[in-house]
Amino acid sequence: MRARRLTGRHRRSTERQATYGEVIAVKEFRALWYAQGLSLLGDQLAQVALAVLVYDRTKSALATAAVYALTYLPSILGGPLLAGLADRFARRGVMLVCDLLRAGLVCVMALPFMPFPVLCALVFLVVLLSAPFSAARAAVLPEVLAGDRYVVGSALQNMTNQAVQMLGFAAGGAMIAAMGPYRALALNAATFLASALILVTGVRRRPAPGRPGARPSMWAMTRAGARLVFGDRKLRTLVLFAWLCGFYVLPEGIAVPYAVALYTGVMPVPVITGLLMAAMPAGTVVGAFLFSRFVSPPGRLRLMGWLAMLSCAPLVVTAMRPPLEVVLAAWFLSGVGGAYQLAANAAFVQRVPDGQRGQAFGLVHSGLMAVQGIAILIGGYAAERLGPEPVVALSGITGLTAAVVLTVIWADARGARMRAQATV
Repeated sequence: MRARRLTGRHRRSTERQATYGEVIAVKEFRALWYAQGLSLLGDQLAQVALAVLVYDRTKSALATAAVYALTYLPSILGGPLLAGLADRFARRGVMLVCDLLRAGLVCVMALPFMPFPVLCALVFLVVLLSAPFSAARAAVLPEVLAGDRYVVGSALQNMTNQAVQMLGFAAGGAMIAAMGPYRALALNAATFLASALILVTGVRRRPAPGRPGARPSMWAMTRAGARLVFGDRKLRTLVLFAWLCGFYVLPEGIAVPYAVALYTGVMPVPVITGLLMAAMPAGTVVGAFLFSRFVSPPGRLRLMGWLAMLSCAPLVVTAMRPPLEVVLAAWFLSGVGGAYQLAANAAFVQRVPDGQRGQAFGLVHSGLMAVQGIAILIGGYAAERLGPEPVVALSGITGLTAAVVLTVIWADARGARMRAQATV
């Protein structure tokens, strides 16, 4: 029995760490990576275009905010149900159909005579289709990248996503001014078509997961996915780690009033807002690179809880109303701490059966959207009454407390598993 335990410990300690080069060398990963980056860039451009378009038509800040809120609702309401399509049908096919449907819907949105209520309905449908697409992409990635390659590939995608978001928001305004909102929407439709072309040529077709001929109802698959995710103690803890992002995403939702509070007459408020909104994504890019490149696979799980605490702890400094430079540094460090999501995501994938992976990812993603949307709403409401600085600090304190509790629970669960292995 002692020799068996040593063998298991030796195997964990010698698990090989993957490199970015060998991950990028995988053709199917490159296809998924390019398609996702291209589609996301088009989406960022479309968000700016849609905001400009709605405000130009209605001259209403409420209407503009309402349309933006529609980008959260579909994933919350329909995500858990539609994500099961990634476990019911061939995953590449699900992604292709979603891309083609979204391209058609965005083309209709780009028509200048489209009524405002129809435009809102189209926005809802486009975002709704992102749920099965994201679930299928997330479920197929572990089939393309095995072992530590999955963690490195996830880190690369995460860094790309953050960089694309910063680029999209930064360049979006200039592009809208140059080409107009309708052409920008048409360009977004083209990115969906390009994504579909990349997927069909770069990702091989795989059969639908599960037993041939087995077609449970969507409701049954959703219930089974919920039982799997929330019925397992470790999976439940990992999901709560993922949803912890609501606490450290909240500051981005009140970046504008925070920029107003930081305004001293030297730097314009829009510039301060842009710097604040870019600080966390920049930290996330750096944290994901360092965490995936220089920390061993076993070390990532050991550091997961500490980094989760780091994602919230720096925000507490805003209670002292520091200057812009200190706030930017704190938000950057918070983004670095967010790299713990890579370890949580990898551990989640390892515990979820392939046949339920799409549904499980869909449930977690819907929860992420709900947590972020609710956190931003609460933050905005509280900031109007207390000011942005104490609200961000309270969010940091609450998130830090939750991270400590989750870290203790996770350490206890891992200790129980190791004790169980030691008795074998």
